Amino acid sequence: MRYLLTLKYIGTHYHGWQVQDNALAVQPVIQDALCEMFPHRPGVTGCSRTDSGVHANMYCCHFDSHLERDPFGVICSVNRNLPDDIAVTDCKIVDDDFHARYSVKSKEYIYRIYNGVHRDPFAHTLSYHYRFPLNVEAMHAAAQHYIGRYDFSSFCAQNAKEGDKTRTVYAASVTRHGDFVEFRVSADGFLYNMVRIMVGTLLRVSQGKFAVEDIPAIIAACDRDKAGPTAPPEGLYLNQVFYE
Repeated sequence: MRYLLTLKYIGTHYHGWQVQDNALAVQPVIQDALCEMFPHRPGVTGCSRTDSGVHANMYCCHFDSHLERDPFGVICSVNRNLPDDIAVTDCKIVDDDFHARYSVKSKEYIYRIYNGVHRDPFAHTLSYHYRFPLNVEAMHAAAQHYIGRYDFSSFCAQNAKEGDKTRTVYAASVTRHGDFVEFRVSADGFLYNMVRIMVGTLLRVSQGKFAVEDIPAIIAACDRDKAGPTAPPEGLYLNQVFYE
């Protein structure tokens, strides 16, 4: 029997989703919390890897068990055994051929920038504090050039192991909400550090170091050195995961 869990978490104290040899990750915490109802400590497969310090408004994972449990009871049991910065929001029984990662059709990320002059302790670790003025209009215009199907090698960490780096970006926007500026992007998949490099490149646009019209050439170069820096992880959220 295959179960699909939906959860959200604050990634500040975790080294991403995937189990690490010498650091705390979200995946083994979920496995430990399942042991009350599933004594065999089921393996858990996630929908995506997330970097150290990155958050999730929606994260999906599946596990298999020969035991049939009430999904609502699973939610209650797991949440009792989770720390305050992780919570299960849904559980359902799915078909055996469902896969939390390979059945994904698209994902949406958001990146939150706190653009106030003075630091805000309530935004600390949950957004990137950038205290200089931001040209949101130019950033949004530049983000429109991300939309389409391209080889995004320029927006992938140099040490990444991905093979084909072609991805389709469906939508991208930059908007201001008071002191917060939000970059939102959806695609059929994302490369390692892709969203954070996109943000770093948009910040270069705001700074006047790149022009809005430079983005297509940066993409076409397929050269990581041509894009902007990798923005810090604390502003990044996996926001939605879409299945058929």
